Amino acid sequence: MDASAADVVVRVPAELSFLFRPRDRRARERRLAFDPDATVAHVVRAAGVPPTEVGGLRLDGLPVAPDARTRPRSVVEVTPADRPQPVPSGGFLLDVGLGALARRLRLLGLDAAWSNSAEDAELAARAAAEDRVLLTQDRGLLMRRGVRGALVRGSRPDEQLADVLDRFSPPLAPLSRCTACGAGLVPVPKAEVADRVPPGTRRTIEEFARCPACGGIYWRGAHARRIDAMVDAATHR
Repeated sequence: MDASAADVVVRVPAELSFLFRPRDRRARERRLAFDPDATVAHVVRAAGVPPTEVGGLRLDGLPVAPDARTRPRSVVEVTPADRPQPVPSGGFLLDVGLGALARRLRLLGLDAAWSNSAEDAELAARAAAEDRVLLTQDRGLLMRRGVRGALVRGSRPDEQLADVLDRFSPPLAPLSRCTACGAGLVPVPKAEVADRVPPGTRRTIEEFARCPACGGIYWRGAHARRIDAMVDAATHR
């Protein structure tokens, strides 16, 4: 495509280049037609970069606010969001595609709300109402006005977990939450749950915990080594 002399150029660092179209990623810049009514924030969103991934903006070499206006042949430079960022008081909210990540966050004792049927508007409203940061891989969801969120990197749950822990560096309390609903676990005497666990477990396990919200029973079982390895990797990152 021939570039117009009036085009505006949006440039990003290497870590944000994946947000551009494939043909623009090597150069790490995208050309857009100049629009006299567009702010810098509008231009950056049009280039494919959600506001949640932006740490700072420069217009023709000078720092600017998101509501600054571009000019013909302007160059907009984007810096990535700072890391680590604080976790809001409500914790995390994950979209429908990140159920496996939600379970891993809960294993580490983090408040991670998730539903397999929530719509985009519901997620955005809940994040605001409960003071949660919305974790998603849907850029369109993060383009919504006022959404406090983060674009999760990685195709596998372990990669996604590493990205979230790097971005937010939250304090961890491993094995303290229910992986099914996220509520905090409480110790429970073996005698109270003996009739709800397999016979082999009754013979070999003495310590149990129960979820007060959904009633789930927890103990250190066959998957303990795998869980311990995940917790160790997270706590020694």
